[in-house]
Amino acid sequence: MTEILSDEALAFVAELNRRFRPRRNELLARRAERRAEIAAGGTLGFLPETAEIRAGDWTVPPAPADLTDRRVEITGPTERKMTINALNSGAKVWLADMEDANTPHWANVVDGQQNLFDAIRRTITLKTDAKTYELGPGPYPTIVMRPRGWHLDERHLPVDGEPAVGALVDFGLYFFHNAAELLSRGSGPYLYLPKMESHHEAALWNDVFTYAQEALGIPVGTIRATVLIETIPAAFEMDEILWALRPHISGLNAGRWDYLFSIIKYFRDNPSMVLPDRAAVTMTAPFMRAYTELLVATCHRRGAFAMGGMAAFIPSRRDPAVNEVALAKVREDKEREAGDGFDGSWVAHPDLVPVCREIFDRVLGDRPNQLGKQRPDVDVAAEDLLNVAATGSAVTETGLRNNVSVALQYLEAWLRGNGAVAIFNLMEDAATAEISRSQVWQWIHNDVRLEDGTPITADLVGRIEDEELAKIREAVGDEVWAAGRFDDARKLFERVALADDFADFLTTAAYDSID
Repeated sequence: MTEILSDEALAFVAELNRRFRPRRNELLARRAERRAEIAAGGTLGFLPETAEIRAGDWTVPPAPADLTDRRVEITGPTERKMTINALNSGAKVWLADMEDANTPHWANVVDGQQNLFDAIRRTITLKTDAKTYELGPGPYPTIVMRPRGWHLDERHLPVDGEPAVGALVDFGLYFFHNAAELLSRGSGPYLYLPKMESHHEAALWNDVFTYAQEALGIPVGTIRATVLIETIPAAFEMDEILWALRPHISGLNAGRWDYLFSIIKYFRDNPSMVLPDRAAVTMTAPFMRAYTELLVATCHRRGAFAMGGMAAFIPSRRDPAVNEVALAKVREDKEREAGDGFDGSWVAHPDLVPVCREIFDRVLGDRPNQLGKQRPDVDVAAEDLLNVAATGSAVTETGLRNNVSVALQYLEAWLRGNGAVAIFNLMEDAATAEISRSQVWQWIHNDVRLEDGTPITADLVGRIEDEELAKIREAVGDEVWAAGRFDDARKLFERVALADDFADFLTTAAYDSID
C-alpha cells in the first residue's frame, strides 16, 4: 500500500482533483437538469448544434500496435486471482475493471492498483492453501483499465476537505505508476471510460489526459480510450464523443446492460417506455439493433473500433444441458456481432474465450479487425433508438422473482466486497443488478400488471422477498447465512427499488454501508 499511496502519487491525484473536480460537478448537475427536462416532456434527439461534426469528413488516430486486434476481450475485477486468470486466458485484451465488477471498498481500490502494478511488470503471483497461481508463458492480453464513472466519489482520499472523484483516483494512481513502464514494454496506458452521458463529459476526460501526460512527461496522445456507449443520451452523441476525445480515442463499446438500465432510469415515469422481463429484452429487439448498428457504422466511418457486448454466461461444471443451451445463445450473439461488423466482443469467463475467438477468426481471416467494413446501409433515426414499445412480450411473475432474487444476492455480495457474482449461471455485476432493481421500481410506479392481471405493488414485492430469501437461506445453509449481510441487502434493495424517489445509482446509495 505504501508503494501505491506514495506522497508523489497522492499529490498527483490531488492536483487532478483541484483542476478538474469543479467541472465534473458542473457536468453532473447538467445531467440532472437534462433528465428533469425529459421528465417534463422534453425529447432526446441528435443535437442540432453539433450537426457539422456529424457531417464532417474526419477520422480518429490509428491505433497503437497492441490495440489493433481486439477480437476477444475478457472482463473482470482486479482481484489478484482473477487478474492472473485473465492474463492466462488467451484473450487479446483484458478489461481490468475497477468499476462495475469491483466494489469501492478501500481495500479493493488499493489492492486492485497493486495487482495492476504487478501484472504490468509480470511479477504477479498468488499462493493459497490449495494452489499457487502464476503467469503462464503468454502471450498475454493487452491491459485496458476501466476506472469508476464520473458520478462516484472516493471519501478515503479527501482533497481540500471534500471527497476525491473516484474516476480521478483510479486513473491518477494507475497512470502515475504505470504509464512509463507500459511504454517501455511496447504498450501504453489504455482505458475504458464508463457511464458518460454527453460529449462534454468526454471533453473533460480529454483535458484530464492532456494535463496528465504533460505533467509526467508522457507524449500527448499516448493514452488511448475506448468509450462505453451505455447511456441513452450518449447514443445520440457517438460522433461527438469520438470528436471530443480525438487525440486519445480508439473506439466505442456497446455496453448493453448499462444501456438498458439507462433507458429504464431516463424514462422511468413514462408508461410507454416500460420494458418487459429482463430476459425478454434481447439484442434483436428493434431499439437494441438500432443502437448497435449505429455504433458500428459511426465507428468505422471514423476509423475507430466497434466493440461488442458482454457474454455473461458462466459455464456450469455440473449441468451439461445448461451449458449446451447457453453456449448456443452465446454463439448466436457473437455471430450476429461479427456479421454486423464489430471488431471484437466481450466475455466474462475464460472458457468462453475460445468460443468468441473462433467466431471472429472465421469472419476476420487474416485481418486484425473489420475497420474496412463500412455500413452505408445503416440509417438510424431518433425514433428508432427510442422504439421500446416494439419489444413486445410481457412482465411475468418469473421475471419479477428473478429480478428480486438477483438483486438481493448481488447486493449481499457487493456489501461484502465482491462486485462480480455468479448467479443462475450468469456473471452479474453492478450494471445487471441495476436493471433488476430499476425494473421493479418502474413496474410499481407505472401500475404494471403481471400476465395474470396481478398488479405489481410494494406489498407483492415484499412477499416475494420473503420467499426468495427463504430459498437463498436454504441453499447456502444457516452458517453462511449468519455470516452474510442479507438483512442489509434487503434494506438496501428496498431503498433503491421500493422508495418513492429513484436512486440514480445503487452503488452511490450503498457506498456509506462499506469500509
